[in-house]
Amino acid sequence: MMHQCKNATSAAVEPRPLVFAGLPATSWAFAIRIWIAVILALYASFWLELEAPSSAAITVAILALPTRGQAMEKAGFRLIATVIGVAASIAIAGFFSQTDGLLLAVFSAWIELCVYAAGMLDGNRAYAAALCCITVALIAVQQIDSPQQVFPTGVARGAAIAVGVLASALINDVLAVPDYHPVLSIRLEALHRQVVSYAEGVVRGEAASSTVAAGLLRDIVAVRPEIASLAAESSSGNARSAAARTAMVDLVTGLFLARALAAVSAAAPVTHSSHQDDNSSCLMTIGLAWLRREVTRRSEDVRSSLEALRAGEHPSREWRAPLYRSRRIAAESGGRAAIYFALASIFFVVTGWPTTEICLSLVAIVIGLSATAPDTRMFTTLAILATPIACLLAGILKYLVLDGASEFQLLAIGLAPFVIGPALLMTLPNRKLSSLGRLVLVFTIAVLAPTNPQTYDPETFLVTSLFVCLAAILPFAAQLLLPPWSNDRRLRQLLSEARRDLRSLDIRRRQHLAPEEATFRDAVRIEQIVTATATAPNSPALDEAMRRFDQTAALRLCGSALGRLANGPLAGAADAARTALAQRNASAVRASAKALREAAPRHDPPADSACGALVLASVVFSNGSIDRGEP
Repeated sequence: MMHQCKNATSAAVEPRPLVFAGLPATSWAFAIRIWIAVILALYASFWLELEAPSSAAITVAILALPTRGQAMEKAGFRLIATVIGVAASIAIAGFFSQTDGLLLAVFSAWIELCVYAAGMLDGNRAYAAALCCITVALIAVQQIDSPQQVFPTGVARGAAIAVGVLASALINDVLAVPDYHPVLSIRLEALHRQVVSYAEGVVRGEAASSTVAAGLLRDIVAVRPEIASLAAESSSGNARSAAARTAMVDLVTGLFLARALAAVSAAAPVTHSSHQDDNSSCLMTIGLAWLRREVTRRSEDVRSSLEALRAGEHPSREWRAPLYRSRRIAAESGGRAAIYFALASIFFVVTGWPTTEICLSLVAIVIGLSATAPDTRMFTTLAILATPIACLLAGILKYLVLDGASEFQLLAIGLAPFVIGPALLMTLPNRKLSSLGRLVLVFTIAVLAPTNPQTYDPETFLVTSLFVCLAAILPFAAQLLLPPWSNDRRLRQLLSEARRDLRSLDIRRRQHLAPEEATFRDAVRIEQIVTATATAPNSPALDEAMRRFDQTAALRLCGSALGRLANGPLAGAADAARTALAQRNASAVRASAKALREAAPRHDPPADSACGALVLASVVFSNGSIDRGEP
């Protein structure tokens, strides 16, 4: 009772977050910070008399992220991608400047390459690959009729982007923008509690649901792109990144081991003291004891890594977190992107409209950015919604708010609601609304195109608005003619690759990844499968995906455990066990575990671990699923 009163008292005195107009104060602080950074970038660009001041402001909008590490990492990749894109623009324009059609064909191939690279990466690395395509579009394609301007245009764009990056970094430091590692630590701790709760449920005899486990794997893997940003936060960033990455990999392994414990527990013979000498019962006892120890050890490893993350130290053991991507999906997505751009080019050639290079470059921008989105069709749909909104906002700002004014102070004040509003939208938890807010902010600045002095040509503004809207419509129309990968087809491809990897896995050969790292890589594929089955979370495809995941992870654990016996007196028994595992035969694996146990001395930890792993493999290959746990 006193405990309840204490909880009630603490809940009563706990401060509530400040809320204004229905949004927390942190959202308002973020939005105002972005507005200040945009103003600073424009002021510096005007003072330096840069040719593309709007690129500096757009850079700030793109780097609008809630923590310093995230913004700095994205800024670094933006600078690197800009350098690569400028170099590619100079090369493409230099070799193909006299043939417009061939130049567009080469640029289509460049789009294909960039989209393929984006499909093989994640996070800001995928954004950098897409930006290489966008930079060429803004430089080489817009200067298709004046190739001699490619180099100065590239230099001007690079200078503007550098100004935007510096403005964003300066405001982040002056306003003491928080680091990301406390937020990431809280997320990983919450995931650890969920995995521990899952394991405790297994011990109590609750069902080890594939749907719940797959959802947990998705949530754990989703942290991966954000961990890299820790390296840009401080001098201890690399250590924190390693600690977070190791904790994430151990969480995946711990979740698998909890499912494995459920399977072996369900498969254990329901016998007691009268059958203690039975070989099968003895093996199951060894397997259960080993799995309980492993589950506990992995949980302690996660706690240790989280402590290292908070302290800014390297963990005692570091894991890599390899990424899984389907080469076929990435290659076909790149080919489709090239076809989308080619169709847009043919459309402009047929219409014969003048000065369409601006619209064509914007088409390439939409195609490139959509390559980094989880759902390409949804991104282009949001772009269709965002472009007219942005054009309307830019028109209101230019012709109603500013109305011919040329003073920078008026521009700064007038921009406030048009930057703060979309920035507030970006802070919403709804991903669609957040993405819409970012697109509206970027396109509003692009259509407004602030200059010194500000221009007020209605004809130019209308043409620009038309092309911006058309640039979003054309990729969407191309996707109707040649649809991107559907969820069903993506799911079939990922399952086919999971089956292939299981068939080709040979633990008798040396593996370049540790079992924990390889299991995490397979968990990345599970995350993609969960995304593809979002409309049917209990589908048989998800059950099969988890079954392949369990079987592959069990094989790798066996390979690792047997490898520790390769040079000792149990080398022959270990080699026989590998042969049985290669057959994927549960009875042969169980027999090899029995032979190994009989050949090993009592209380031999390496042999017990190998026997436990073999028992697990015999279970997952006898019933095909870790959920049922039937022998």
